[in-house]
Amino acid sequence: MNENLLLTAEVTAALAENRPVVALESSIVAQGLPAPDNLRVGQAMHDVVRQQGATPAMTAVLDGRLRVGLGPDDMVRLADAAHGRKCGARDLGPALALGLPGATTVSATVRIAAAAGIAVFGTGGIGGVHRMTAGTMPSSGTSGRVDVSADLLAMSQAPVAVVSSGAKSLLDLPSTLETLEALSVPVLGYRCDQFPAFYAAESDLSVSYRFDDLALLADALRAHWSLPGAGGALVCNPPPTEVAMTRAKVEALVQEAVTAAARAGISGGALTPFILAHMRQASGGQTLRVNAALAIANAALAGQLAVCLATGDER
Repeated sequence: MNENLLLTAEVTAALAENRPVVALESSIVAQGLPAPDNLRVGQAMHDVVRQQGATPAMTAVLDGRLRVGLGPDDMVRLADAAHGRKCGARDLGPALALGLPGATTVSATVRIAAAAGIAVFGTGGIGGVHRMTAGTMPSSGTSGRVDVSADLLAMSQAPVAVVSSGAKSLLDLPSTLETLEALSVPVLGYRCDQFPAFYAAESDLSVSYRFDDLALLADALRAHWSLPGAGGALVCNPPPTEVAMTRAKVEALVQEAVTAAARAGISGGALTPFILAHMRQASGGQTLRVNAALAIANAALAGQLAVCLATGDER
């Protein structure tokens, strides 16, 4: 085991006994949701994983170690950390060396989960190709710039199933799917034919394969991982129907937020938080409610999938 990893006794025991474990990211607590929803949703994700019969393992960088398994006090520390960092996979080494507290994104959590031997990760939505720069053709004498999330490459490198409601609605979804295909990451829909668009269940974009049976989905993942050099897979779970927004409403919010970001000169790592905050305010908090509900629903499905992978039984 990597000496930088510090697993809780509960997670260590579960892995040693081949019991189901679900990785969770901590960015949702530190950056993804405002207080007090951040801690409420973070705890709810832990609780719903346990309800499925699996052990939750939220990841973070704390006290110079890569933590796998956090308690309520740890989540409060991350949420309140004045100098806390939002850590992608590239940030883990520097954060460890500098002793910085860090909340993990999808790419960092995938890497940590793989190092710990955790095969399932539940999150809200993955990053992807940003629509502000996707498809930009270089003009004469200039070079084009494409903003692509590290989540996609990380998923291609580690044998971890990422359960999410597709990719965030602010992204260029066709380019994101094309990139996942190029990286050989299968996009598997659980009881859905279309690639979810985070706040909306539909996108007019198809998943690679649909599975209505959880045991068969687990078999597909086992077969995928049995091949040499196989990386991860994306398991798509649409947002709950009772809270999902319409595509038209989401697109209107995204266009408004993208325009505002361009006017403000926002780009890079600051882009996603800016757009999500703008959409939250413009929707009167509706996007926040959808985000919370889908994150909890994805944690629940991740727990069910982890149990199925561990036992071979469908729940």
